[in-house]
Amino acid sequence: MRAIQTMFKLLLRVVLGAAAAMAMVHAANAADDLDARLQTCNACHGADGKPISAAIPIIWGQQTAYLVKQIHDYRAKDRDNPVMTPLAATIKQEETRKAAAYFAAKTWPAVAHPAAAASEPKGMTVCKACHQPNFEGGLPAPRLAGQSYEYLVEAMRSFADGERTNNADMVKIMQELSAAKREEIARYISSL
Repeated sequence: MRAIQTMFKLLLRVVLGAAAAMAMVHAANAADDLDARLQTCNACHGADGKPISAAIPIIWGQQTAYLVKQIHDYRAKDRDNPVMTPLAATIKQEETRKAAAYFAAKTWPAVAHPAAAASEPKGMTVCKACHQPNFEGGLPAPRLAGQSYEYLVEAMRSFADGERTNNADMVKIMQELSAAKREEIARYISSL
């Protein structure tokens, strides 16, 4: 009886050891697979493209060129963020365009918008030069329509305060606007 128990324990150890080894091999293979690694982004940006917080931007359906630049800037620490900088570092230089295309190919999520502002704030022509007439983005600028007020106003503030400097034009433009004007613009764009 004791021999059977010993044999059973040995067999159990072998099976558990093999299962653990297979799990480690699977995890290592997944770590090398870009698509699997990009699933980590869902933790904050949302598995359905809707971020878990209004302070986090929508990246599904965003402009490819913009996403390439942001991944590069996080990796190079030209845009520093305690969460995004280390995550972007896991994307190899040669994977940057593929990672950006992965999110750009997804459909922009339908989100509930606040009531639309009565009219477009004055002075937004300069914004439309890059972000396009409907703020849907294009070279070289990201889509802003549909982003949350919280994200937009914070992004504009960080440019104005010189905390975010990975776009010199945006720093200059935002520094010329009052905080109240930036809030008015953020409210309008978030309602689109």
